[in-house]
Amino acid sequence: MGVRKRERALQIKEAKKTQYYAKLNNCPTSPRKMRLVADLIRGEKVEDALNTLRFNPKEASARLEKLLLSAIANWQAKNEDASVEDAGLFVKEVRVDGGAMLKRLRPAAQGRAHRIRKRSNHVTLVLGAIDNTQSN
Repeated sequence: MGVRKRERALQIKEAKKTQYYAKLNNCPTSPRKMRLVADLIRGEKVEDALNTLRFNPKEASARLEKLLLSAIANWQAKNEDASVEDAGLFVKEVRVDGGAMLKRLRPAAQGRAHRIRKRSNHVTLVLGAIDNTQSN
């Protein structure tokens, strides 16, 4: 490995120490349905996002709520002495990407068949902390 490549890898490693994220892979919901719920919580404070997800009737909101709780737990693992309420955590980024697609055939009239695509998605949720030292 070259020097520049090694230095860049170390920079990325150091940056990940201050990033708090959680991933959900191969969720059996279409990306379009998941994005509708993800758009509701993007940029929100963690407490507001949890309340929004808890009272949303969509199925995707239960999965995103669990993912958000996982990201908060990841934050707590890296910051054991701090409390979540004082940290000012917010949902910095929510990415919903398409996952694997199961392809099925549905019988149609006159011997034909229609293709059914059962979509899945990958969700990446990144938390950010508001720095109180910079705002003063």
